Amino acid sequence: MGEIHEMEEGEAPETGTLPLDAWHRARGGRMVEFAGYWMPVQYEGIIGEHLWTRENAGLFDVSHMGQLFVSGEGVEAALEAVLPIDLATLKPYGPRYSLLLDENSGILDDLMVTRWNSGFYLVVNGATKWDDIAHLREHLPDEVTLTHLEDSALLALQGPKAAEALGRVATGEWPLSALTFMKGGQFKIAGIDAWISRSGYTGEDGFEIAIPAESAAQIADLICAQPEVKPIGLGARDSLRLEAGLPLYGHDLSPGTSPIEADLTFAINKRRRAEGGFPGAERVQVELASGAPRKRVGLALDGRQAAREGAEVYFGNEKVGVLTSGGFSPSIGHPIAMAYVAAAHCEPGTSLEIDVRGKRLPARVVPMPFVPHRYHR
Repeated sequence: MGEIHEMEEGEAPETGTLPLDAWHRARGGRMVEFAGYWMPVQYEGIIGEHLWTRENAGLFDVSHMGQLFVSGEGVEAALEAVLPIDLATLKPYGPRYSLLLDENSGILDDLMVTRWNSGFYLVVNGATKWDDIAHLREHLPDEVTLTHLEDSALLALQGPKAAEALGRVATGEWPLSALTFMKGGQFKIAGIDAWISRSGYTGEDGFEIAIPAESAAQIADLICAQPEVKPIGLGARDSLRLEAGLPLYGHDLSPGTSPIEADLTFAINKRRRAEGGFPGAERVQVELASGAPRKRVGLALDGRQAAREGAEVYFGNEKVGVLTSGGFSPSIGHPIAMAYVAAAHCEPGTSLEIDVRGKRLPARVVPMPFVPHRYHR
């Protein structure tokens, strides 16, 4: 879940506060430092919040993430020069997953790109947003304008009852139910403009909701007034995305990992794979042709003891990999992990061992997601 630090009572925050800071505290959110902001790690308890989201609907505050708008003359060609995306295939209001790569195809960030009327809306990770903005400004031509939408908050409503709950309060030209997975549109909530996309980071059906920061508390109150909805913290967000097999930037993805190693080939469109023309294209094409030396895989552990990021993975006496995420799965009832493992040991069913403080824990390679996705397609 990244480096988080619990706040001592009375301690002056050296980090930023989000628009809903007081809202979280009033609801008993236990605040921690994450991605440069105070954020709630939990309210009632991580396992309870995790299972509530899987069965009902959970409201997450993800306003720490960077919301950017890129527009201007030649914006499509300019974005294709920095992202391995084929924008010709991107229909209006349909978010698409993409990557920001360095010259060696190391992952600088993963992000979402949506075509809006006069440009492109990007959502980038909170911990990397300032670096991303600097990188994009450096690599985009002067004719292209990058606007940081600092006055916009971002909420995520996730879970099988999310559509039912949000459908009561969101109105638009068409009903919310008309949105399918990875489609979005302009709506109103309590008369306030909201950009809503059917997407998320839990593997469940759900929505991401961009709203004016000044209205965030009013809208969060309205959504949480629905009987299916509770506010959910960072802890459950992390365990939910791990069960869904979704990588977290700064842990499972970094400048030391390539898209092919990370099993994110789908994020590089067919035309771009063939033509290149984006940072790191040469390495991507080599790894597509010859295979990457290691791969991000899922591991299921026996017993109850979880293994954490940094634990080494062994095949016999040979070190073959390292964990990047790990924890106990509330939905499955045993520990799970993600790791980068040498290509020779990546096949599902392969038996491996994880070294946890000198003790070897048996594990096996399993397909991801660990818990099936339930997106509304």
